[in-house]
Amino acid sequence: MRRLVRIAAGLLLALLVLGTGGGWLYLRSSLPQVDGEIEVAGLHGPVRIARDADGVPLIEAQDDTDTAFGLGFAHAQDRLFQMELQRRYGAGRLAEIFGAQALSTDRQMRVLGLYRSAAAAFAHLSQPVQQTVEAYSAGVNAFLATRHGALPLEFLLLRFSPEPWTPADSLVWGKLMDLELTGNYRGELLRARLARIVSADDLAFLYPGYPKDAPTTLAALAPVYQQLPLRRLYAALPDRVGLHFASNNWVVDGAHSDSGKPVLANDPHLRFGAPGFWYLARLKTPDREIAGATAAGAPFVVIGHNDRIAWGFTTTGSDVEDLFVEKIDPADPTRYLTPDGPAPFATRRETIAIKGAAPETLTVRSTRHGPVLSDVLPDAAAETGYVLALQTSFLGDDDTSAAALWQLDRAENWTQFRDALRDFTAPQQNMVYADAAGTIGFIAPARIPIRKNGDGWMPMPGWTGEYDWIDTVPFDALPQATNPKSGHFVSANNKIVPDGYPYFLSRDWDIPNRAERIEERLAATPKQSQEASASIQSDTLSIMARRLVPLMTAIGPQSAEAKNAVALLRRWDFRMDRDKSEPLIFTAWLRNLTAAVLFSRLGEAAEDYWDFRQQVIEAILRERPDWCGNPKDPPPANCNARLEATLDSALAELRRNYGADMNRWNWGRAHIAEFTNPVFGRIPILRDWVEAEIPTPGANDTINRGPATIRDKEHPFVQRFGAGLRTVTDLASPRDSWMIVATGQSGNPLSPHFADLVERWRDFRYLKPGRAEPVATLTLVPSR
Repeated sequence: MRRLVRIAAGLLLALLVLGTGGGWLYLRSSLPQVDGEIEVAGLHGPVRIARDADGVPLIEAQDDTDTAFGLGFAHAQDRLFQMELQRRYGAGRLAEIFGAQALSTDRQMRVLGLYRSAAAAFAHLSQPVQQTVEAYSAGVNAFLATRHGALPLEFLLLRFSPEPWTPADSLVWGKLMDLELTGNYRGELLRARLARIVSADDLAFLYPGYPKDAPTTLAALAPVYQQLPLRRLYAALPDRVGLHFASNNWVVDGAHSDSGKPVLANDPHLRFGAPGFWYLARLKTPDREIAGATAAGAPFVVIGHNDRIAWGFTTTGSDVEDLFVEKIDPADPTRYLTPDGPAPFATRRETIAIKGAAPETLTVRSTRHGPVLSDVLPDAAAETGYVLALQTSFLGDDDTSAAALWQLDRAENWTQFRDALRDFTAPQQNMVYADAAGTIGFIAPARIPIRKNGDGWMPMPGWTGEYDWIDTVPFDALPQATNPKSGHFVSANNKIVPDGYPYFLSRDWDIPNRAERIEERLAATPKQSQEASASIQSDTLSIMARRLVPLMTAIGPQSAEAKNAVALLRRWDFRMDRDKSEPLIFTAWLRNLTAAVLFSRLGEAAEDYWDFRQQVIEAILRERPDWCGNPKDPPPANCNARLEATLDSALAELRRNYGADMNRWNWGRAHIAEFTNPVFGRIPILRDWVEAEIPTPGANDTINRGPATIRDKEHPFVQRFGAGLRTVTDLASPRDSWMIVATGQSGNPLSPHFADLVERWRDFRYLKPGRAEPVATLTLVPSR
């Protein structure tokens, strides 16, 4: 980091010295050419890239492969470093540019083998999909071959140049999404850690969906868990591994819309960054037009519409990852036990290049279940007796999710849309659908494992075969329906199947607050429109606050300040608006209350469990006041003392940070959405220049979701996760779809489109790309 700071300081000094002599102009030459004509190799015919005033391109060509070429070219123009970082992350090659600080992440990726799996999956795609992925790669490489001037600033700062793009670089994007949206093995590690410390009854209380037969299982496995380096494995996980709940979608039929056609809304939630995750684009050939959200590095419209249908995703949270405890053969540490006797570990050698240091060679082992996670630790060989292996639905070589996305982009009706998703491997998504003919639908496709026993909620023995995967849920049995009597479908990471559903999907459903609130809003506006659905997306009412505040304020505080705070909360309408003080008081109080209760009860095991736990806190305040005291002391009669103490401490913190006048406190002063650049955000000299931030409304459970980072001691109320994309489409005129992304279309801090959409995103002022006039047009023509 010190080295990067020195380089950054030198870069800025060079800018000052050369500013009048062309240095600034040189850096600005990293901005792409958006007008004129460029001759490139690999096209069948001309490709027109017409950008509107917001930087959204309309890419027109004579066929699908040329539009993919044009999208690759446009992505590389606007998001080259983001694409580079993404493929290096998936391939475990970050240490080549960042040095040893990225080594832990690289070890994880090499052990998981995401890039190897992505490269192997290419052979399983149909010829049209292979041609699309290859054409996209050719478009990226055409930009690299024809660009003039400087590379984007990150390349200059880190002093390296991008390699040619390959199909595997595009396909690994899907693997990273699998890891981020189905990464529930993080939860298995955490629960196993807790099981070493707390009783089975306490674990059941901490996880309300806890399986009834687990106490017996835990009793048998507790000694095994003690021999595993669970804390170190958990600490080694990259931040992006693990399920983060948040996305909303809904669709209403024509009988419940102003236009007489279906209206579909979607706002998927992911980690914030600068640039943002999504890139808006329109792809047009003589046969079709596809528009919506793309991801830089991949040649598909992931969420959006074509001229006949529209679709949207939320994460299901299905359990498609299981940790297996493998027993090492006591007679031979190169083998592990299976139901059929000892078997050798499959091994491979991985060499990780490290900037400024010698390469590291890593031996990666795999069992019949999958890669051995213990190999991410440098001293894996010192493990005694047991290792953990990860089985997933998406690390096989036959992942055809890319084919599913390609086909759904081109589907014209429900039958074609549904058939496309037979190829969808992971991550399981709740997909809502609408078409111009009036059909609405819901389906949650993926390969979902069927287990011989158990549900994969905790690491289970691998040597017995009792918990092995034996099949996958048949496609026709996956959750799906069309044209319900209610006239709508809603999903918000909530439970999507009834208790009688014959297959296990998950125990890790999100609390139903957002889904309940969407249902409330739909009922209040029986005839939906784009305006009405946009209003729902902006809703800030917190059901969590509506349920907890009456319980928390049922106290008689002593100080005048505490009395004033309680009075404010009792009159509050539970809306997490940025100009109100009540959201700040409530969140700070709940944060302190949750920490006090959990750390008192769990000790250091609470570190990674600590979060907004509405169901647990509500159960404590209603039914389990013993959790409000010290487990070693007699239980108190109620939680009043704990509530009063944590209110006082929360108010003291707010007073220190925001002044003595409670009337001047407001949520927007503390609740700031931060969009951090992965390189410049680490360098104090440059951070303030490129970081985008803005005060926002919302809470952990509001439709307009604005989770606070309560584990961050310095900035507990900052928002670093949320709806980086919002779309609302009326199928009466799909071309008039409303869309907005954060932060902007460009990843280059020197571009006017780097962060120009942040305020519009916050304020729900949507773009209408289908109606925007071009302000710049670039034509790619085949080499003569």
